Amino acid sequence: MDFQALRFFQAVARLGSISRAANELNYAQSNLTAKIRQLEATLQTTLFYRHNRGTTLTEKGKLLLSYTDELFQLLEEMESVMRDDQTPQGSLTIGSMETTAAVRLPALLSTFHRQHPAVDLTLKTGPTEQSIQDVLHYELDGAFVAGPIEHPDLVCETVIEEELVLLTDTLHQPLSSLRDIENRTILVFRNGCSYRARFEDWLRYEGVIPEKMMELGTLDGIIGCVSAGLGVSLLPRSVVEKHSEATQLVLHPIPRQFGKVNTLFIYRKDQHLSASLREFMNLSLML
Repeated sequence: MDFQALRFFQAVARLGSISRAANELNYAQSNLTAKIRQLEATLQTTLFYRHNRGTTLTEKGKLLLSYTDELFQLLEEMESVMRDDQTPQGSLTIGSMETTAAVRLPALLSTFHRQHPAVDLTLKTGPTEQSIQDVLHYELDGAFVAGPIEHPDLVCETVIEEELVLLTDTLHQPLSSLRDIENRTILVFRNGCSYRARFEDWLRYEGVIPEKMMELGTLDGIIGCVSAGLGVSLLPRSVVEKHSEATQLVLHPIPRQFGKVNTLFIYRKDQHLSASLREFMNLSLML
C-alpha cells in the first residue's frame, strides 16, 4: 500500500478539495489527482464524488478514511512508544468544556507546565459531544467532558461533581416553578453541550416549552447576557458564583436529578499512555 497516497487521500477527505489539500501539503494538484486515481484503481472502487464545490467521500471512501486514521495513529503511537523514555515531553492535546477550562483547569495547567516544561500542551475547548468525537478520532489525547458516558472504546475517570444552577438577573421575579421562565429566552451553548442537554431534559420533564432559545459561543457571553436581562441559563455553580456578586445575577437551585453532573476525563482504551498523558491524568484526579 502506498502510504503517500493514503496521506493525500486523508488530506483531501479532511479538506473536501484536492486543490486545498495540494496547497496545504505543498504538492502540485496534478500529483494529488494522479495519486488518488492510482489508489482508486488499486482498491477498485470510487473514493470521492467530484463536483464543482470540491469532493465528497463515497461510502467506501468513508470506510477507508476510518482505516486510514487508525493506521496513521498506530504508526504515530509506535514511534512514540519507541521514543518514550518515561520522561514527559513532546506534544499533548487535551480537550475541555469551556466552563471547566475557565474555572477548574488554570491551576492544573500552571502546575503541569511548571513541572513538565518539555511538554508542548495544547488545550482545545468545545462541547462534550465534539470532544468525545475528537478523542475517538485520535484528534485529542484526552478530554474533560460531562457524564454519564458509556462507550466501548473509551475509558472514563470521574474527576469532579458539579452542581448546576438556574441563572437569572436580579430583576427576575422569584421562581416558584420552572413555568416562571416559560416566556424568557433560554441562553445556551451550541448543540453538543451537556449542560444544554440537561436544561432541555428538565424543560421536557416539566412540560415547559420556552418561547425562544438563543445560542451563544462563549461563557462570558452567556453570563453577560443573563446579567443584562436578555434571558436565563443553566450553568455550574462553581463557574458563576464568582460573578454573582459583581454582576446582576441570581443563582437558583434546581432538582437534584437535573442539578448534579459529573465531569469525566476520557481517553481511548487502545491508545498508548505516554508519560506526558499519565502525568497529566495524575494531576487531573486531584482536581
